[in-house]
Amino acid sequence: MVDNRYATALVIGSVLSLLATVYLSVAVGTQHWYQYRSLPVKHEASNASELREEFSNGEFDERAYSDTMFRLNGTLGLWWRCILVPGHSHWFKEPDPKMVTQCVSFTLPQQFFPKFKEPGNHDSGEDLLRTYLWRCQFLLPLVSLALVFLSGLIGVCACLCRSFTPTLGVGVLHLLAGLCSLGTVCCFLAGMDLLHRSSPPPDGVDSSLGWSLYLALISSPLQMMAAALFLWAARSHRKSYTRMTAYRVA
Repeated sequence: MVDNRYATALVIGSVLSLLATVYLSVAVGTQHWYQYRSLPVKHEASNASELREEFSNGEFDERAYSDTMFRLNGTLGLWWRCILVPGHSHWFKEPDPKMVTQCVSFTLPQQFFPKFKEPGNHDSGEDLLRTYLWRCQFLLPLVSLALVFLSGLIGVCACLCRSFTPTLGVGVLHLLAGLCSLGTVCCFLAGMDLLHRSSPPPDGVDSSLGWSLYLALISSPLQMMAAALFLWAARSHRKSYTRMTAYRVA
């Protein structure tokens, strides 16, 4: 029979783990990790249409889509890049056109595409640091979610077997998942800093962190708190069981 303290710790840890999983899943699937804001500029219709068409259907080029995001209030995520464009085809005739968000997803091959020292210039040589930071920011959240899913399976099996021992493994997996979530945010921020050093935004463009990044950042301590509760419950229950066994033997 499990002590009420340990059962409470397991319930709270499970709730924290569920919240962290929801937050991280939403963060991975949305595009508001980084956002640009520029002063409204009235572009010619042909120029705006060209930017929109190149962004949506043009060749994958980091410099090209970054420049478009600078000019058209873009947002960037782990799987998405978006711009803010007028919804009507003849928007330049309207004094206050309705703006809509147009997004393009990164394909799986594009996630592994190398980054260059000068974005857009393939002759400048590959920037290994930025390349692996980008790949890590894409892979680490998937690893984190996989670890939490695996820990959930272990927890279900432990309940079915009425064993408290696997709780230690569940705690370790949550700790690793929290580190992966934190690593995702760190890799993303480091990659954006290196990108802006090699290709700085033009004057008049403000950049800021988006709410998706903060969700991913919040998920990390939630996973670590869940891990601490699982580890404490497993260790305390084991000590209590050892003392009880020794008492019975005596």
